[in-house]
Amino acid sequence: MRWMLMAVILAAALPARAAERRPVVAELFTSEGCSSCPPADALLGELARSRPDVLALAFHVTYWDRLGWADPYGLSAATARQHDYAARLGLDGVYTPQLVIDGRREMVGSDRGAVLAALDAAAAGQRAVPLAISRRGDAVRVSAGAGAGRGTLLLLGYDAQHRTQVGRGENAGRMLTEANIVRDLRPLGDWSGVALVRESAAPRGEHLAALLQAPDGSILGSAVLQ
Repeated sequence: MRWMLMAVILAAALPARAAERRPVVAELFTSEGCSSCPPADALLGELARSRPDVLALAFHVTYWDRLGWADPYGLSAATARQHDYAARLGLDGVYTPQLVIDGRREMVGSDRGAVLAALDAAAAGQRAVPLAISRRGDAVRVSAGAGAGRGTLLLLGYDAQHRTQVGRGENAGRMLTEANIVRDLRPLGDWSGVALVRESAAPRGEHLAALLQAPDGSILGSAVLQ
């Protein structure tokens, strides 16, 4: 009961922090079966290590699995999410490595210049509905503050790093090091501009992140609990 009361108080207090900055969200759609992906994975790992202003997330898609190597971190929700972005951004289809910045811009994930420029542009023009995450045992609470617009509150679990010896496919024989691999993605509910608190069992993954995403795909809020 005390924890629930604190969550309600936190949600009520969040609007006063609306001017605070939030991490820009960089979503890399990648696969261990894709020979073009390791440079993009390396760049995402660099962002994860050196840019606290960026929430770098690796979404491992599943459509490469049939071509010789089943990615152990492939996630059907990642594949569905990339197809959703393709529709929202008016693309003809999906590809890897693709990086989506704050749900609004996309580019080849290994194009360092384009990625860094897009991150700077997103930081300058970001919307920031405040989010907060707390955890007690296996229970997680996510609080969204008040703001303008509508969106869906998402909870993610991710692992900081994995190294994989690839046995088949385009990367056969390579040892791949990959960062911030998303292991679970779940919607927590719809947000309509008023403060919202949702509870969920903890997702798979070492660390937790929350996103608030508008119907057009743009990111309205982001938060991390490590």
